[in-house]
Amino acid sequence: MPAPLTIGQVAKITGMTAKTIRYYEAIGIVPAPRRSNSGYRHYDGTGVDRLRFVRRARSLGLPLRGLKTLTGALNGTTPHRPLRPRLFALVREQLTSVEKRIAELDLLRRHLRLVSRRMRGGTRVRRPGPCRCLDAENIGQRVLKRRDSSRERARREP
Repeated sequence: MPAPLTIGQVAKITGMTAKTIRYYEAIGIVPAPRRSNSGYRHYDGTGVDRLRFVRRARSLGLPLRGLKTLTGALNGTTPHRPLRPRLFALVREQLTSVEKRIAELDLLRRHLRLVSRRMRGGTRVRRPGPCRCLDAENIGQRVLKRRDSSRERARREP
């Protein structure tokens, strides 16, 4: 049997900090490892693999709540149901969330480009009151609607 690993060694292997590993243990994402007589955590290969799984899942943006349920099944703390379908559902949920965020960011980019063009090319008209440089909302909405409707027409045409 290979020698047990300390939390520092596991941190290097997994790319996590020791503090993160302890946090995941405290909230039940990973089970508490065995302890030496002096109280040091000792990890085996299974513990390292579990932490690698959690790190990869977190790098994909999967939520801790969902991971806790998944790893609970692996740890034997929740009713055992097949892991893969639940992991697939979490991944699909995250993908939907990312796609929605990308669409929001794309809209923001278009608005910023519009405001930038207006500020760069427009003539300055002094009006009383606060600066209206960013008041492109109404114009921007019309421009975006025209672009979107022309794209929609292009998709429908054979």
